[in-house]
Amino acid sequence: MKAIFPVPGLLLRAVFPAALCALGSFAAAPALAQNLIAHYSVKLIGLSLGTASVAAVIEPASYRVEASARLSGIASIVSNSKGAATSSGQFVQGRVAPAAYATTSANSKITRTMRIAMAGGDVKASEVVPPFEDSPERIPVTEGQKRGIIDPLSALVMPVKGADPVLGPAACNRTIPVYDGWTRFDVSLQFVGLRNVKVKGYAGPVAVCAARYTPVSGHRPDRPATKFMAENRSMEVWLAPVGDLRVVMPFRISVATQIGTTVIEALEFSAAGLTASVQR
Repeated sequence: MKAIFPVPGLLLRAVFPAALCALGSFAAAPALAQNLIAHYSVKLIGLSLGTASVAAVIEPASYRVEASARLSGIASIVSNSKGAATSSGQFVQGRVAPAAYATTSANSKITRTMRIAMAGGDVKASEVVPPFEDSPERIPVTEGQKRGIIDPLSALVMPVKGADPVLGPAACNRTIPVYDGWTRFDVSLQFVGLRNVKVKGYAGPVAVCAARYTPVSGHRPDRPATKFMAENRSMEVWLAPVGDLRVVMPFRISVATQIGTTVIEALEFSAAGLTASVQR
């Protein structure tokens, strides 16, 4: 699993405080942080493909996210795949600044590990073991395209800047520059409206965002899957608030693929408050 975000190549790449608008200056009193536990179903054209889970600890100045996914049911007959990923970083001026990202994916044929070390949103080192097969048709990722990026798991953590409603246009309207250790792409979100949902741990509104995928580098532009995703206008992300923080994370991801629509949707979205360490 390279990430839980909808990009071509691997299905499971798709799925992911009151003071956040003043990051960098905190009061002396302990700040409230949130521990999020989310469990998701993964379906293709209504058929169950597997499950995914996300656990996150989000503090006013930092975050840590862990995710895992496993194919099951009919999908496990075709590919016995599973994966896990972890990411951590800080909030800087209202945006995430990842520090470390690692992911391992495995099936019956191969186990692959990817690691990225970052500072200030810039890649300092990365490795893929074993490496993907290179191709002369692949557009090289330049060093400049590894600056100001967000890893795929950190991309699920979305601070909402300013004083506008957390679940308004400010939740969605953004472009996320993602680097997964091999490819560089943008995910653009645009506010569509609000919906009400109810699952274990959360009942209330979510922000509905239209999503677009733009390949930048590391991909093969002539591949049908790349062209399909670049032209795909049938992608949507629903964002739910993480407790009382000015942070939203995916509740539901829906993306049309060449073989049908894939939906990753929360079965549980539970946030619990905890006392964060004092930060200055």
